[in-house]
Amino acid sequence: MDKGSSRRRRRRIPAVLDHRAVRGAPAARGRAIGVDIGGTKVAAGVVDGEGQVLAEDTRATPGDDPRAVEQVIAELVRGLADHYRIGSVGVGAAGWIDLGGGTVLFSPHLAWRHEPLRANLQVLLGRRVLVANDADAAAWAEWRFGAGRGQRRLVCITLGTGIGGAMIIDGRIERGNWGVAGEFGHQILVPHGHRCECGNRGCWEQYASGNALGREARELAAAHSPVSLEWLRAAGGRIEGITGALVTRLALAGHAASRDLLEDAGEWLGIGLANLAAALDPGMFVVGGGLCEAGELLLGPARHAFARNLTGRGFRPAAPIRLAVLGPKAGMVGAADLSRQGRNGAGWPR
Repeated sequence: MDKGSSRRRRRRIPAVLDHRAVRGAPAARGRAIGVDIGGTKVAAGVVDGEGQVLAEDTRATPGDDPRAVEQVIAELVRGLADHYRIGSVGVGAAGWIDLGGGTVLFSPHLAWRHEPLRANLQVLLGRRVLVANDADAAAWAEWRFGAGRGQRRLVCITLGTGIGGAMIIDGRIERGNWGVAGEFGHQILVPHGHRCECGNRGCWEQYASGNALGREARELAAAHSPVSLEWLRAAGGRIEGITGALVTRLALAGHAASRDLLEDAGEWLGIGLANLAAALDPGMFVVGGGLCEAGELLLGPARHAFARNLTGRGFRPAAPIRLAVLGPKAGMVGAADLSRQGRNGAGWPR
């Protein structure tokens, strides 16, 4: 909330603003709301022109009901707009977005199937909304304000419920022919491997994501492995309470079995990055998302596996692997900035 608001009577700003009414106002041009829709939570924040988050709010994602997700987004936006004058709204959605930025074609972790998300939100909010893939939004934020600033060819990987990805080339998000480029988490690394929510088997995200980390720990607990005792204790005795976040927290506290699982995930991460380097030859990889709270416990093994599996190793430059600096806020920061600039890879809808 703006400083001094408690000392003076605030002029109430309506939750829905007309673009013509705020055109030319510095506050409206500088501030935007970014919404990041993930598999487990919806996060929204007011972001200024320098990428700073001024206020934020989160809700659990009602993943099995598209209408409920849209209502949550609208409530978050209205709540933030009650306290800040906003110029634009951008939404980063965990799914495959069509090239025009209007429809979520498919989401492995949510119930979106050819969902007209932009049109539905514009009806709810009474204003234009920019919709982008959540990983595209996070990559844009890191390129504009974070670890990838100034890179000509940047690949960004987000490790959370699954694995998201995006590529920025010469200041432009590369979205492919139909708008669905960057789904790196669904490259198949292990034929006939673990079943993925996308319908395939052996996808990269089944081995190097937060979900994969939690699954491995739960399997050990279900097998009554003695190494799982600390996980069960931390989860209140419930196997289903063992998550990737819990394993990461225990690893940072020094738990040996948790560190082993993170090392495994890091190795899979490095192998996938080596594949991407062979195909895309970026100048830098930036890795973010909730799993990266593990820091070097994850990235150390990833760098080692990357160097060991990089095609042409020893005879070619190797892209550095950097930790994202915007953390879990990257998606909302990027979505807000894209909306402020009116860019989603195809521009604002007409």
